[in-house]
Amino acid sequence: MTNAGKQAAIAPPEREADVELAARAAAGDARAFETIMRRNNQLLFRTARSILKNDEEAEDAVQEAYIHAYRALGGFRAEAKLSTWLVRIVANEALGRLRRRAAEVIPLDTATDADAAPMEAVMDQTPDAQPERAAERAQVRRLIEARIDMLPDAFRTVFMLRAVQELTVEETAAALNIPEATVRTRFFRARSLMREGLSRDLDLAYEQVFAFDGARCDRIVASVMARISKEGTRGRNSFSPGPAPASSREPYDRS
Repeated sequence: MTNAGKQAAIAPPEREADVELAARAAAGDARAFETIMRRNNQLLFRTARSILKNDEEAEDAVQEAYIHAYRALGGFRAEAKLSTWLVRIVANEALGRLRRRAAEVIPLDTATDADAAPMEAVMDQTPDAQPERAAERAQVRRLIEARIDMLPDAFRTVFMLRAVQELTVEETAAALNIPEATVRTRFFRARSLMREGLSRDLDLAYEQVFAFDGARCDRIVASVMARISKEGTRGRNSFSPGPAPASSREPYDRS
């Protein structure tokens, strides 16, 4: 068996699925690209939201990232997971938006952990006027979202990918192009800050932090597919997405 054959034989099933979906989408298969979006919508939205701290801007950033990804699909070679490749694209898009609005940006690969020092006092504050420990799950979720927004820029995206999206250290480091040791350090500091502010309430609402509802998922898919269809011959491929039967739609990932 050749080296290529051996590598193919031991390739993880999800990696094989990534390559197949990317190839089909690059060839103009609308359903394949829609599947890619529905599988990764929540991951990309959470990544963009962690950088932009605004739902609407994050949604716009995700749509633009998908357009960039569609145009570059022909160059995807599965050297990294498709989801990791997409996270890099949406992170760059979100950071670019911060720069364009002349906000202070701390590059994810150069920010120092010392930036957390001034945030200690901020994290001791309470986002809501008088939060109660007996609050319902939805209220706790809003509190967690507010606490995440308070994290230093360098820590917030690492925390979002590791704690909320549950990416591994290796995957997070690859997605953000920073050393694994830096991921571990920033995640430890971010988690400590969160625990100081939330105590035992943390584990109650991780699953629903920045919940990505079906309407938003459908809206992003419809908008991106419409834009790709409009490109026509100006893009790499031209296809007519058309509405997919409800039964054939793959549900977005809530993990």
